[in-house]
Amino acid sequence: MIDPNDPRSLLSAAAVRERAEALLAQGLAGRLPHFAVDPGRLGACADAVVETIRANYPDLAIPYHARWRHFAVGGFERWGSLVHAAPWEDAAARARAAFDLVIVSVLLDAGAGPTWRYEEGRTGETYARSEGLAVASFDMFISGLFSAEPEDPFRVDARALASLTEAELAQGFQAGPANPLVGLPGRTALMNRLGQVVAADPEGFGTEARPGGLFDRLAARARDGALPAAAILDTLLAHLGPIWPGRIVVEGVDLGDTWRHPLAGGAGETAGLVPFHKLSQWLAYSLLEPLEEAGIAVTGLDALTGLPEYRNGGLFLDTGVLALKDPAEAGRPHPVESPLVVEWRALTVALLDRIAPLVRERLGIAEPDDLPLAKVLEGGTWATGRRLARALRPDGAPPLAIESDGTVF
Repeated sequence: MIDPNDPRSLLSAAAVRERAEALLAQGLAGRLPHFAVDPGRLGACADAVVETIRANYPDLAIPYHARWRHFAVGGFERWGSLVHAAPWEDAAARARAAFDLVIVSVLLDAGAGPTWRYEEGRTGETYARSEGLAVASFDMFISGLFSAEPEDPFRVDARALASLTEAELAQGFQAGPANPLVGLPGRTALMNRLGQVVAADPEGFGTEARPGGLFDRLAARARDGALPAAAILDTLLAHLGPIWPGRIVVEGVDLGDTWRHPLAGGAGETAGLVPFHKLSQWLAYSLLEPLEEAGIAVTGLDALTGLPEYRNGGLFLDTGVLALKDPAEAGRPHPVESPLVVEWRALTVALLDRIAPLVRERLGIAEPDDLPLAKVLEGGTWATGRRLARALRPDGAPPLAIESDGTVF
């Protein structure tokens, strides 16, 4: 058991939830400087989420909130088509390739900005934001951009990542002055660091030095064919922690997506620190299906938290559960490390835990395992946040503007 004052204790979903709850308690008491919380609006918010779910999933067969949904945008099963064509020798080899693809794609999935677009050659369709980033990263994957083995393009190698240039990534994303992509230098640097970290960690990523080597690491942690979801996140944070740029390091521990807020609580070296691990948890959710397809059951899904990003956070602002104490704050961008953004993200995590049981109740679902948070998000809060944003603002932008370096939002 890790001492709660040890900075390593922040590398867990439990710590994300604990600090988020602490800030929600401050908000309910009216003590947060930037946001007011109106729990009386949660019912109407849940109604909006249920409306979205019933429209999109009338049979309630909701998939996980995962990157795989974006690979199927437009009704075209890109990964499924590749699976039928690729020469993987067994389920484990396919799982490693799936890990390769989704790890890179998720780590490239920070906000693209309001004007960036990607035109897909195979369909002629144009996509934006997260879907566009997914399709672009899929195309780069199948082109062999991330592979160091020309005869084996459907893989990701540390050597290729470490040498990836900003120009190559810009070309892959069709980005340029006329089609600007937010945070392109940050995305490139993140891929370079990923390559360096994978190469330096054979225990985590295997002797082939592939991100997909994490599949073998996780498979080895399974017991009787089952793996706790929390173990997925623990493994990701342990082995991917060093890739995050210029973040808080305490006693030599890279804390990744962790920020400061004076009302967050805690003691010792962890006082005032608020972890989120958004991309790592998004990645954990996105690894569920490759693991299950390889015969490993993932248990305890709700140990992971909701994702503190702008669609889920926007949902609570656009439904009035949250309100800025100074409305003028909506008119200017905010850096990710600002107390305002930290509050917004923490409140989002805690409120997602509040909204999930209300959604289940309205759908007549008694057991959380029958509609885990991973499906509430997909069905769900993320989709409703986007739907409301499109209805309320012409460009579908979130209600708050965030200054992103391409590695958080």
